[in-house]
Amino acid sequence: MPDLVARLRAAGCVFAEEEAALLVEAAPDAAALEELVRRRVGGEPLELVLGWVAFDGLRVAVDPEVFVPRQRTTWLVEVADATLTASAGDRPGVVVDLCCGSGAIGLALAHRRPGATLHATDDHPAAVACAARNLAQVGGTVHLGDLASPLPMDLRGRVDALLANVPYVPSAAVAAMPPESRDHEPRSTVDGGADGLDVLRRVAALAPEWLRPGGSMHSEVALAQVDAALVVLTDSGLLARVDQDEERDATVVSGTRR
Repeated sequence: MPDLVARLRAAGCVFAEEEAALLVEAAPDAAALEELVRRRVGGEPLELVLGWVAFDGLRVAVDPEVFVPRQRTTWLVEVADATLTASAGDRPGVVVDLCCGSGAIGLALAHRRPGATLHATDDHPAAVACAARNLAQVGGTVHLGDLASPLPMDLRGRVDALLANVPYVPSAAVAAMPPESRDHEPRSTVDGGADGLDVLRRVAALAPEWLRPGGSMHSEVALAQVDAALVVLTDSGLLARVDQDEERDATVVSGTRR
């Protein structure tokens, strides 16, 4: 174990002791452990090496070519849950998770609201396959396609919570991202266009059509993007607000259908 910790630390793993324990737990034998360590030392994200990520108290499966949920995004789940409670009370609600990736945020909200109707979409087949496995435990349905295009038509005007953890890194800033993300996650999962808000604009434009009156959409953005993001939501006819959590360095913008 000390040698393993030293190898991980030399490779730049800040939490080498914790990572070593997780790798040992995941490996059925010494050969398998060596392969996992080789992948991690080579720069692959720990979550992809393990095949799962801890998120909002859950163990969420993640696969290669699928975006790894960030811990700060649990704030989006908390904001959506509180907003849904305020608008729907004890009713579980209808939840849609766009750009779902592994399905982590939809899964977390569904666990907080047992009985919720959950639909998720992604345009990447690997993400859809991964999310389908994760959401099976809560009876969620995952669709392959662009944003809301593959959703059942009878959801129009009925969605209580529209979750969209959209890519929001400006294109010019992608090259400066940590190698774990830049080299191991599809660029489309992080690149949000020139100002980082291209996908948010598309989600905000479609949100009024799918939300019920009083329903809300929720997306994560960078702190520097807040003013522009709020304008995007307001221009789409939504009542916009921002919720920040300094401890997690997390910023969520929400838009409610009037």
